[in-house]
Amino acid sequence: MKILLSNDDGIYAPGLRSLYRALIDAGHEVVTVAPAMEQSGVSNALSARGPLQARPVREDGFSGYALFGTPADCVMLGLFGIFPEDARPDLVMSGINRGPNSGMDVLFSGTVGAAMQGALAGIPSLAVSNADFASDSREQARMAVDLAERMDWAKLPRNVVYNLNFPACPADEIRGLKVCPHGTRWTLSRFDRRTTPDGRPYWWMTDKERLFHSPQAGPDKRWLHEGYMTLTPLKPDFNDESALSLLAELND
Repeated sequence: MKILLSNDDGIYAPGLRSLYRALIDAGHEVVTVAPAMEQSGVSNALSARGPLQARPVREDGFSGYALFGTPADCVMLGLFGIFPEDARPDLVMSGINRGPNSGMDVLFSGTVGAAMQGALAGIPSLAVSNADFASDSREQARMAVDLAERMDWAKLPRNVVYNLNFPACPADEIRGLKVCPHGTRWTLSRFDRRTTPDGRPYWWMTDKERLFHSPQAGPDKRWLHEGYMTLTPLKPDFNDESALSLLAELND
């Protein structure tokens, strides 16, 4: 397959390099366009003003483009600037992210945001994240490539991001794969108020405490906690049909 690869951790991230190597070893043709610097948490943001600058990166058997932009910029440039229009990729892959993208985190994830651009263009798209922060994701990369090869992309719906998460355990301890919806628990990080040396206040987001606004953690987080990979189809349809019907009486 011809694959467009990106991420949000940046072009030098171990997870991206592991996924690139696994794809090459499996015989796929890979074009990598990834952020020059970390872009975690930027979701689907695009650089609407100003030029996008990319520079080639070739080292240690790796080849790609470092883009001074967001993950979504990277995929858009790859699709509409680097790939010829008559030779679009067969698959967009984003990752492997350092840390999970489950539950409502998918709204903020640059990893998911990159894959979403592929889905919006009608190209099969797979986002990959690893909850094991200490892992270089080499084994997980091979497992992700194997799954991508087994998925029947011709039958699966387009305009969908398939969001794959690995649990926080060694690859040989993963118990299997669960296809499930994402959870809807809303978590908010607390902010530490701090002071600069010259006395000005500033705030720093911290993971020390979280505020939970829903009792439901969701099946994806539960399965990850139990040692399973999770695969969740996500679509960019924000319509709420129940609210639409209730608001219909306001139509003139």
